Amino acid sequence: MFAYTDGAVEDPVTGSFNAGVAQWLIGAGAATEQYVASQEPVLGRAGRLHGSKDKDGEIWIGDSSTTIIDGRVML
Repeated sequence: MFAYTDGAVEDPVTGSFNAGVAQWLIGAGAATEQYVASQEPVLGRAGRLHGSKDKDGEIWIGDSSTTIIDGRVML
């Protein structure tokens, strides 16, 4: 999420990006099956998330979040 009107030009931590990276890190043995990724508050918004691989091989990414925008799309 990019909130340009709020002064954010970069998302501090992106779950979709980290989900892909987690598969590579864990698969390559560069990360354990449970780890923490963080981004320092260079932009004034620190971020942290937890990555894990469950017993079925599924990758899970999560932590707390703040809702900035809420909406609905009707098709």
